[in-house]
Amino acid sequence: MVKPTKVTNVIRALRFAHGEMTQADLAERIGVTRQTVIAIEQGRYSPSLEMAFRIARVFDAPLDEVFQYPDTEP
Repeated sequence: MVKPTKVTNVIRALRFAHGEMTQADLAERIGVTRQTVIAIEQGRYSPSLEMAFRIARVFDAPLDEVFQYPDTEP
């Protein structure tokens, strides 16, 4: 049986690298609530592909630098 994996992200680090952007600032820029940003950062919620692209664009970063999906062994 393969252990489930989840998408991880570096959003918190990117926010601080971009002038200490707050969760509320990011939420406003991508059109969601601050609670949604918190849930995404903490790995409790995986964003839709569209939202993931919006987040990556805010940081001018490739999608796979913002979000990672760990390799799994069969």
